[in-house]
Amino acid sequence: MRQLAVDNPFNAPIYHEDTVDSTMDVSRILAWQGEPHGTVIAADFQKTGRGRMRGRSWDMEKGTNLAFTLLLRFSGIEKIPPALTLRTGLAVSRAIEDFAPILAGRIVIKWPNDILIVNAEAVQKAVGILTEADGGNVHIGIGVNVAQKQFPDFLRDKATSISLAMGTATTEERFTLLHKILVRLHSEIETANDTDWKSRIESQLYKKGEQVSFIEGAADSGKIVSGILAGIGPGGELLIAPSGEPAAELRSFTAGELVF
Repeated sequence: MRQLAVDNPFNAPIYHEDTVDSTMDVSRILAWQGEPHGTVIAADFQKTGRGRMRGRSWDMEKGTNLAFTLLLRFSGIEKIPPALTLRTGLAVSRAIEDFAPILAGRIVIKWPNDILIVNAEAVQKAVGILTEADGGNVHIGIGVNVAQKQFPDFLRDKATSISLAMGTATTEERFTLLHKILVRLHSEIETANDTDWKSRIESQLYKKGEQVSFIEGAADSGKIVSGILAGIGPGGELLIAPSGEPAAELRSFTAGELVF
């Protein structure tokens, strides 16, 4: 494990490995070893990188993308900022616009943990976020498709990279993007006004004000809710006005997935 010469606004080390099983797992080890708030572990490749849903993996091409986990330490569960995954998504989306200004206005946040890029023919996933808490320790895993040019057949219509969305190779390397993400995250977590994060997320929320289909709970639950995506609640829950019910009656969901 080596330490990257990348500035970290959290004033903590940024470690790097060529290959790991999962940066989330390494982050837990680093927490046990006493590494400070804001420590980062990045890797060129993850053998068993995982997604939010059980059984899903996060597969990335080695060396062209950005995979890392940020360790945050809070004095207790009650001190963890609300809607931390969504607020991370907001920070990452703004950092991508800093990194690739040509994409400004084309980055949207898909509840609860994906970042999508709007292209001429499709809206495609470029970032996945996974947040896991262990007491007051929080591990935020972030995977960004930076310069990948090809995807497996089953992902080709649903996934993209920053380079593909730009239509050209990125002019900056992936660890420059890592720095920009950490700057935005530090601002969001340490200094941002806690009273306006909801409106800032909703300004980029995928499908807000549109008709959606939502799978409630587990992906195989079979519970489909259709209605208008109204926004998010004070804890980051998804708010939907179900079809066939009074417009004022909103249902809130803390688990599930928008059909994409």
